Amino acid sequence: SLASLGCSLWFVRHYSPSQARHGIGRSVVSGLKWANGKYEGFLQRRFPRFYVVHHTFMRGLQLLFQDGTELRRIVARMLSERIEHQNLPYRDMEKIRQVRRDLIKAFPLVILSVPPFVNDVVFILMYLYPRQLLIRHFWTPQQLVEFQGVYHAQRAKHHWAIVKGLESMSTSVQDSCLKSRLLELCSKVRSGVHPVVSDIHAVRTLFSGPPLGVKRMYADQMRHLCPLLFLTPRLPAFWIGRRLNSHALELMQLDHAIIRLGVHQLNDAELREACYVRGLNPDRLSPGQCQEWLTQWLQFSTHLKESETSLYLHSMVLLTVNYPKPTSLTSEGSR
Repeated sequence: SLASLGCSLWFVRHYSPSQARHGIGRSVVSGLKWANGKYEGFLQRRFPRFYVVHHTFMRGLQLLFQDGTELRRIVARMLSERIEHQNLPYRDMEKIRQVRRDLIKAFPLVILSVPPFVNDVVFILMYLYPRQLLIRHFWTPQQLVEFQGVYHAQRAKHHWAIVKGLESMSTSVQDSCLKSRLLELCSKVRSGVHPVVSDIHAVRTLFSGPPLGVKRMYADQMRHLCPLLFLTPRLPAFWIGRRLNSHALELMQLDHAIIRLGVHQLNDAELREACYVRGLNPDRLSPGQCQEWLTQWLQFSTHLKESETSLYLHSMVLLTVNYPKPTSLTSEGSR
């Protein structure tokens, strides 16, 4: 009939293969979302513990994809605008640092997953050892707090060995005035006093060369500093020195980026992460205390030279152990 012929002609005139594919694609995505929602609802009702694992894993994949997208954007901008790494905005620099650390941690697990019939074993290991094997994207909020506490406790075990190492190395200092200031600083920290920035700056010249420079200090002291940055101490001393120096320089660049941004521009999560990375456990601190400490830290660090990375690393102990007030560590240090 004329009506059906008219409809046919209209369809031919307005039909577009690309639009059809787009419509089919949207239908498939909508269907998958609906099926996934039904599946998660079923798990939540029947297997609540497994639902938490499944939901955390799916959310982790989403965050990982977002990080990858964000990293591509940052790299593309660096290439197109010829921006050097140290001139990037703080959040971009911090994203690159975090993604790099995540990839290094995840790489062994990816390699283990390659052989056939190993995926199930890897999944079981991930479930049993989430802190050791998984990156932060796949932790629950409770696990994030718990695991950061564990990692901080591990580095806190080395705090007083680092202070003792400074006292021991002071015997090699020729300048009696600088030697006296260093010993006085260590004594303050041991007695539970939180030093001020001027106390640290008063001995800064000692940390550029022997015996306290980052590549000149004793190997044992280097190995005690490694846990502060979550680095393995099980490497040759010359390699440890290079890694400590490069990680400290990266944090110093991030400090300058925070200054450009402004501490007050950081949200609570960013404040806590910035404090944690620099040696302070923010678990029981208020946002105001975190901001106060980070402001003091930036007053100290942004005046350092690249040759003074050793002082930067040692201050991750000197400026953290007694903040905001004496703790149980103080009594241990004064024994």
